[in-house]
Amino acid sequence: MAEEYDLVIINGIVVTDTEVQEWDIAVKDEKIARVVPRGGLQGAKATNTIDAEGGYVMPGGVDAHVHLQEPPLFGKGSTADNYETGSRSAICGGTTTMVTFAPQKKTEDTLLDTLAATHDRARNNCYNDYSFHLLVGNPSQRALSEFKTLREEGISSLKIYMTYEALQLHDGQILDVLLEARKQGITTMIHAENNHVINWMTAQLEKRNLFAPKYHGPSHPPVAEIEATYRAISLSEFMDTPILIVHVSTPQAAAHIKSAQSRGLPIFAETCPQYLFLTKQDLDQPGFEGAKCVCSPPPRSSESDCDAIWDGLKDGTFTILSSDHCPFRYDDAETGKKSSITAEHPVGRFKYIPNGCPGIETRLALTLSAGRLELTKFVEVTATNPAKLYGLYPRKGGLVEGESDADVVVWYPEGKMTEFELRNDMLHHDVDYTPFEGRVMRQWPRYTILRGRVVWDRENGGLMGEKGYGRFIKREASSLAKPLKEGEWELPL
Repeated sequence: MAEEYDLVIINGIVVTDTEVQEWDIAVKDEKIARVVPRGGLQGAKATNTIDAEGGYVMPGGVDAHVHLQEPPLFGKGSTADNYETGSRSAICGGTTTMVTFAPQKKTEDTLLDTLAATHDRARNNCYNDYSFHLLVGNPSQRALSEFKTLREEGISSLKIYMTYEALQLHDGQILDVLLEARKQGITTMIHAENNHVINWMTAQLEKRNLFAPKYHGPSHPPVAEIEATYRAISLSEFMDTPILIVHVSTPQAAAHIKSAQSRGLPIFAETCPQYLFLTKQDLDQPGFEGAKCVCSPPPRSSESDCDAIWDGLKDGTFTILSSDHCPFRYDDAETGKKSSITAEHPVGRFKYIPNGCPGIETRLALTLSAGRLELTKFVEVTATNPAKLYGLYPRKGGLVEGESDADVVVWYPEGKMTEFELRNDMLHHDVDYTPFEGRVMRQWPRYTILRGRVVWDRENGGLMGEKGYGRFIKREASSLAKPLKEGEWELPL
C-alpha cells in the first residue's frame, strides 16, 4: 500500500545549515515525515504537491528580534504593527516563527502580568508561530523570583538595556539579572550602548543647533557601542553567564565579541539588515526623509563598515541575523516619526524621533538577493541558529524527520523570477515606508509553508494563511548558550 502524505515537495534543492542536496520532502500531520533523494517519493500519495522546479527549499525563517504592539516607552512613539499585521508581513516574507518582546515598564514590579498582557495581544491574532522574550525594565526582587515561573511557562530568554532612561539598568542590576538567569537557564540579550555618552553627545549637538535626523548618527557614536559591548562581555565573564549582544553595528564591537569567543566565552551576537545595507548617507536625506532610517544603533559611516558586518556573518562572529522590526509610521504626527516635528523644529528634533525601522518581511529576501552568504550560512543565521539559541530547535529551524514542524520556504529557481525594485506598496506590514525602497530584489519566497499548510503562494493569490493559525510555542533552554561551568555561581574570594 502506497504511503500517504498531506504534502510533498519535489524537484527542489534542499538547503539546511550543513548541506545542499537534491532531496524531496514529505509532510504528515504538520511534521517533516521524510527527506529523501530526489525521486524517492515516486508512488507516494499526497493531498497536495509542490514542484519546486529546481528552486531552493529551506527551513522557514526564525526572526528572534521583533517589536509589535508595544506600549509607548519613549515619549510619543508607538509601534505601528500589531500582532495581526506584523505576523502577516512575516509570513509573506518567509518567516514562519517570530520571537517578540513582552516589555515590563520601570514602574511595574512583576513580569508575569507583563507576560499575560502580551499573550492577550497575540492570542488568536497571528499568522505565524510565535514566542516572547521578557524585556526586563525593573529587576525587582519579585521580578527576579519570577524567572523560574517564566521557564515553566516556556519563556527561556529575556532582554535588558544599557541605555534609554525608560529601560536602562545599572551594572549592579545587570549582575542581578545575569545571576538569576544563569540559575534558571535563561539566555540574556543585551542592548549595549553607553547612555551617558549618548546623552553627552546629544547635548553637544543641540548646543550647536544641530537637530535634523542626520545628527542621530553622531549622537550615538561608535564608542558608545564599543565601550558598552566590552563592559557587557566583562560582566558576562565575571558571572559565567551566556549573553547575546543584539543589533551590533560597528566593526570594533564585533572585534571585541570575536576576541571573547576566541577565549571560549559563551558570548553570542546578532546583527540586522540595516547594518548590511544602510549607511549614514541614508540618514542624510533632504528635509525629514532621513528619519525613515533612524534606529539605534544607527547605520554607520560607510560601505566598508557594512562589509565588516558581512564578514562577521561569514566567520561566525554573528550567530544570528534578525530584523529588529520596530515599525513606526513616517507620515504620522501623533505616534510616528513626524511626532518629533514642531514649529520650532520644522525638520524634527533627532532625539525625539521614534527609533526603529520595519523589516520583518524583507529580511530573508533582501539578504538572499545580495548573494554574499553561502546558502548553508544563510540558513544557519536566519533559521537554524535562532532556533537553537532560543530553545526552539529541532522543532523550528530545521528539516529533521519526525521532529521538525513542516515550516518550509520554497524559493524561485535561478533565472525564474524577474528582478524587481522593492516598493513599500508590495509589502504587507502596516507601515507607510520601507528603508530599503528601490533595492533590487533577485529572490522572494514563492511559497511559505507553516506546519504543512501553504500560507503564502506568490503567484496564486499571495497570502493564503489566516489570522489565528499561528500558535504560541513553549521554548526549552538554549542548546547553544550555556555557562562554562555547571552548578551554582561561586562568589570569588
